[in-house]
Amino acid sequence: MTEVAGGHGTTSMTVSAPVGVQRLTRVVETDAHEGPVYVPGEDALYFTTQRPDVAIKRLALDGGRFPLEPGRIATVRAAANMANGMALDAEGRLVVCEQGTLWQPAAITRVDRATGSVETVVGEWLGLRLNSPNDVVVKRDGTIWFTDPSYGYLQGFRPAPQVGDHVYRYDPRSGALRVVADGFDKPNGLAFSPDEDVLYVGDNGNPHHIVAFDVVRGRRLTRRRVLAGSTSEHPDGLKVDAAGRIYASASEGVRILDPSGGQIGEIAVPGAVNFTFGGPDGNVLFITADDAIWAAVLDTPGQAGPSRTTPVGSTADDASRCPALEGVRR
Repeated sequence: MTEVAGGHGTTSMTVSAPVGVQRLTRVVETDAHEGPVYVPGEDALYFTTQRPDVAIKRLALDGGRFPLEPGRIATVRAAANMANGMALDAEGRLVVCEQGTLWQPAAITRVDRATGSVETVVGEWLGLRLNSPNDVVVKRDGTIWFTDPSYGYLQGFRPAPQVGDHVYRYDPRSGALRVVADGFDKPNGLAFSPDEDVLYVGDNGNPHHIVAFDVVRGRRLTRRRVLAGSTSEHPDGLKVDAAGRIYASASEGVRILDPSGGQIGEIAVPGAVNFTFGGPDGNVLFITADDAIWAAVLDTPGQAGPSRTTPVGSTADDASRCPALEGVRR
């Protein structure tokens, strides 16, 4: 049994071997819905807030000290076009799923953390508008993979769909955008295995399950199979640790699965939406739960992201160069 410290007392949880949770702590109470991204050079966590006034925000962390003060949170980009999932590319820029509105198109964009400037990466497919991009991952080769469910239309803030609910791959070098998987109800979270030869996708619509694909030559998906079932309204967030274990959000928290889909553990954070690995040693699972950010300190690190090409201390790594972050303690 592992003790859990929070702002409203201490509870307990059970986590099965071989994943050990050293502690689970409420980091800060705040509107934190989606897209958590940890930036090592800053020791900071970026995330997006809930609708209708979605913003991209930044939490200045302090190593392993939790909880933290709400004053450490700053707004990086207000009115962020219904931003949802985010990832970090090799240049240290935020890659953002902008779900769009009835008046603004959906898109995959890049946001420079230092200047706040926004660049559209993907705005359409074959001349047709995207639905409402939900989650994104940047592969080590620089390609951008994202899900595009039609939740925006169902929830009343996007026009009727022109395309299906697909998974896409975008190659920045060639500019090619391709559908790599279809046949989903509502594709949501996605993550690669450590060697990037398997892609996991959570279908958040019926029948609420996680599917796996083999990745062929880094660009094509084959051998689709159902890996594990989930609970209603989930899975949403998906991540993989360095050992290949899969972390998936569920109604009761974060489930931990082995690569074959068997459940081997659970982190009880009811309302968990999404999460990311971070911290100085890469072994902290930061969890967004709409009204708070939690930190589960594990005995294993997460999967490494794209190779970093922006050195620490450069413009993109210097929070003081971003006017929106002035006065925020680091």
